[in-house]
Amino acid sequence: MYEKNGEKLLSWPRFARRMALSLALTLTIVAIALFAGVLGYHEIAGLPWIDALLNASMILTGMGPVDPMRDTASKLFASAYAIFSGVVFLSAVGIVLSPIFHRIIHAFHIDEDDK
Repeated sequence: MYEKNGEKLLSWPRFARRMALSLALTLTIVAIALFAGVLGYHEIAGLPWIDALLNASMILTGMGPVDPMRDTASKLFASAYAIFSGVVFLSAVGIVLSPIFHRIIHAFHIDEDDK
């Protein structure tokens, strides 16, 4: 996916396309994670759809839960979803920032003759 050492720096239009693909992948991952959370909060915790969406959104963005969990199953789901959301958040940041970091590092390794 990325250019190798010794290759020219990617043009700005192709870099913009790479960034768009990274953002699309990130949004897809976040949407799937949000859907899983909404479904879990609705089915396991018994929350109405809109409250399940609010809770899943708040956990996924790192803000914290809104509604208290009443039974053991919902508390276990909320705990697992919180850990899962942390991994999704860190992965999403990595996917979005990796093309930028790669471009910067690659620019440092290009010989002056190659520019």
